[in-house]
Amino acid sequence: MTALALTAPPPATLRRRASDLLYTRRGLLLLALLAPPLLWFGVIYLGSLFALLANAFFRLDDFTGQVVREVGFTNFIALLEPANLDAARRSVGMAVAVTLTCTALAFPLAFYMARHARGAQKALLYIAVMLPLWSSYLVRLYAWKLLLAKEGAISWLAERLHAAWLLDAVLSLPLIGGPSLSFSTLGTYIVFVYMWLPFMVLPVMAAIERIPASTLEASADLGARPGRTLRHVILPLALPGIAAGSIFTFSLTLGDYIIPQVIGDSTLYIGQVVYRQQGVAGNLPFAAAFSLVPIVVIGIYLWLAKRQGAFDAL
Repeated sequence: MTALALTAPPPATLRRRASDLLYTRRGLLLLALLAPPLLWFGVIYLGSLFALLANAFFRLDDFTGQVVREVGFTNFIALLEPANLDAARRSVGMAVAVTLTCTALAFPLAFYMARHARGAQKALLYIAVMLPLWSSYLVRLYAWKLLLAKEGAISWLAERLHAAWLLDAVLSLPLIGGPSLSFSTLGTYIVFVYMWLPFMVLPVMAAIERIPASTLEASADLGARPGRTLRHVILPLALPGIAAGSIFTFSLTLGDYIIPQVIGDSTLYIGQVVYRQQGVAGNLPFAAAFSLVPIVVIGIYLWLAKRQGAFDAL
């Protein structure tokens, strides 16, 4: 009896039963692991988007300033007004220009880092790319405002190089010029490119690093010159990385309202319109309707980027 008592299995506890249940039914284990993030995503993220969509169908009473919760399409019709269309076109145009410039600047640097830099040199280049991200967004922004000001370092350098006439000629151009670089569309564009360039360099470099060296050697063995190898081998294989980086540069530019607020003239972008309608005018329904514009634009852009394999390079 004593031996039997010693060899008897311990009684099944609630913890043991739960462990056995999760082990034998892997679907329950997966559900237990995914339930918290899925609930957060569904309630917090998707819930806020649905609330935003619902508010877009309401309207603001012009007399009382209160939100009238009656379903209508007044705000969506107002989006077609010339001023609002101009803000949307200006934002998309700036996002496209910044993305193309970041691609042109990032690709040579990323290629050199991935294929030629070694050891300490590669580490220094990594630090040089990442270093701006270690400081505050606002610190970098206001530093650029000082650099681009009429009495700033760039104007001072142009005078020392006897190129002030060239800077004045650029600032006199329509659409991109202004009183100074800090109050011009060109200045806004320069700061956007500076802010988002690291987000393009890193995905492109990761995509180039994944290209097998044997592929480039085979291209050279078949008689292809370096330029032909670049166009027909490296660029197509690096395209997913370029598309992945463009997701960051395009979406961040499209939704930003702080940079145009600090650097630039009085022209409005989507983020500024939403901020003013919600924070200054108190017109939450129209701000909600206008907020759907970048969501739709970015959704289309993500679909196009996915077709280029962008998510494989993230």
